[in-house]
Amino acid sequence: MQRCRGITRRTIHYFFQHDSTLKQIYTYSPSKLSQLFKIPMKNASLFHKDLHNPELRRKLFQDLKNYTIMTIVDENYPDVLKRIKDPPLVLYLNGDESLLSDSPKLSIIGTRQPSNEAMQKTKLFVQPLIKHNWVIVSGMAKGIDSYAHHLTLKYGGKTIAVLGSGFNYIYPKQNISLYEEIMKKGLIITEYPPDQPPIKYHFPERNRIISGLSFGTLVIEATERSGTLITVDQALDQGREVYAVPGSPLIPQTKGCHQMIQDGAKLVIDVKDILEDWEGIGLHLFNS
Repeated sequence: MQRCRGITRRTIHYFFQHDSTLKQIYTYSPSKLSQLFKIPMKNASLFHKDLHNPELRRKLFQDLKNYTIMTIVDENYPDVLKRIKDPPLVLYLNGDESLLSDSPKLSIIGTRQPSNEAMQKTKLFVQPLIKHNWVIVSGMAKGIDSYAHHLTLKYGGKTIAVLGSGFNYIYPKQNISLYEEIMKKGLIITEYPPDQPPIKYHFPERNRIISGLSFGTLVIEATERSGTLITVDQALDQGREVYAVPGSPLIPQTKGCHQMIQDGAKLVIDVKDILEDWEGIGLHLFNS
């Protein structure tokens, strides 16, 4: 159903409310689908056609052979993701699935155009977190995201990358080698089928998974109008901790962090700030 045209995640949630087994949906005609779920007839016909398309079914079974596909009704689906407002209905996994149940996790994000100091800033937090056995989560984007993954792998840590596309369309292309390394030593996650190319709105959409998997989100650098702030908003909406690294007011890549701090994000200059919060509130929230 997730691969069918004509419906959204919200529609599938309505299906669940109507029939928790989802079996009845397969027996309905387009007109009944339209009537029951208030779907425009054109969309209902499109969905019905895809739902009974043998080629789509064949492709799904082929992907099941190549990847782990996890749904929201599976027992091993991460509880932390079930708690967010719009949990992904389906997750495609490539790599070490045990990292999903490893705790604690911290997402490290930031601008795609980092300053000259950004790598050292990222290293300042990644190295000690790895020593404390934290899993580093990010989006494998250019800039800070890639730094976080590279440094984690370099120092023998565990990392999860959340993609805004399917496995057959790695973006940016310059990160194909990083994708392959994470696949061998960490975990790649996406809610998009393998043949789904990247679309602009996928990237802010996937950010809710990055923050949703994590105890907190650490912003290394962000410009004033950075897309990073979308992830921050989602983390706050999910009740997760938000941390920001300060910097020189002369560097544009720090302006977003300074604004976040003024708005209530926790200023961090040492990893101890994060570890103390985990001991104080994280252990209780994530193990309950």
